[in-house]
Amino acid sequence: MACGANFLFAFAMRLDDILYSQGFGTRRVCAGLIQQGLVSVPGVDEVEPGTDLATDGLMFTVQGKSWPYQEKAYLMLHKPAGTECSQKPSTYPSIYTLLPSPLRLRPQKGAVQGVQAVGRLDQDTTGLLLLTDDGKFIHRMSSPRHHVPKVYEVTTKHPLEAAQVQKLLAGVVLDDDPKPVKAAACEAVDPHHLRLTLTEGKYHQVKRMLAAVGNRVEALHRSRIGGLQLTDELAPGQWRWLGADDLALISA
Repeated sequence: MACGANFLFAFAMRLDDILYSQGFGTRRVCAGLIQQGLVSVPGVDEVEPGTDLATDGLMFTVQGKSWPYQEKAYLMLHKPAGTECSQKPSTYPSIYTLLPSPLRLRPQKGAVQGVQAVGRLDQDTTGLLLLTDDGKFIHRMSSPRHHVPKVYEVTTKHPLEAAQVQKLLAGVVLDDDPKPVKAAACEAVDPHHLRLTLTEGKYHQVKRMLAAVGNRVEALHRSRIGGLQLTDELAPGQWRWLGADDLALISA
């Protein structure tokens, strides 16, 4: 798969270019880190800015922090409540402050762009959020043709009724589109807990769908994208790298 190309091919790069590509600053800054002895590579006794290294599976340490080389960065973040999916938040802290600076400074085509959120979650919504610097991956995941299922755990204000579940499955009309919007799956886990699966994304869609059947969302959490599940191992505010197996789950 194209988005996993960084896991399949290896080539050699200068160490200062490697650091630059991973977001550790300008080439001058990266060369300075190496010359100051702040960069080490397992199995390599002495490193210089011009040291050539194979990038496949490369691990290196910068100022005591271990980093893997990633041609493209793919991450999952457990978004906490009270954060905005914006580089320039208006009211709440940005999710990007939860990431280390190299992920925010990874260059693309000569400009600092860093990783970007794949879609957005509202400030009060928690759960699974994908981030990457792979523009093609973002476009594919955001395309209306890419119907990847997203599972939401919905806490409702009023007790759920069987008729409400059936209406969500049959389709409800939102105020900006006469075409009914259907849930791909819908399950009342308990009287105030609805598990809702959607394959398309509209503005405030879950909240508007629940309002359309006479209920209200009190809390909203995204628990899964495709086959990728957010588990308790990743606490709110924490992130981890995605590997080839994870990416396959998303695209499955």
